[in-house]
Amino acid sequence: MKRSLEQRMAIKFCVKLEKSTAETIQMWWHKAFAEGREDVSDENRAGRPSTSSSDDNLKRVRDLLNTDRRLSVRLISETIDITKTIVHEIVSESLGMRKLSSEV
Repeated sequence: MKRSLEQRMAIKFCVKLEKSTAETIQMWWHKAFAEGREDVSDENRAGRPSTSSSDDNLKRVRDLLNTDRRLSVRLISETIDITKTIVHEIVSESLGMRKLSSEV
């Protein structure tokens, strides 16, 4: 994450005072709320959002699984050239699928 000059100087100041990471973070939050911040959620950040689990990849994984539901995450990953972690995320979270035992 890119920090402003003011943030970098504040962190250096805390380090020189031998403040711990936890103390530095607490001081930052205290300052932010004292200056009028009201929300604890992350602020928007510049940069490109993740596109790995895009609608296009979701469709590709779904279409592939519709041909054969027994395909492994590894095989799907190799077939459509995206990482195994992204395939696993799409299969489990986006498609709501999970591995079931075939034993009766």
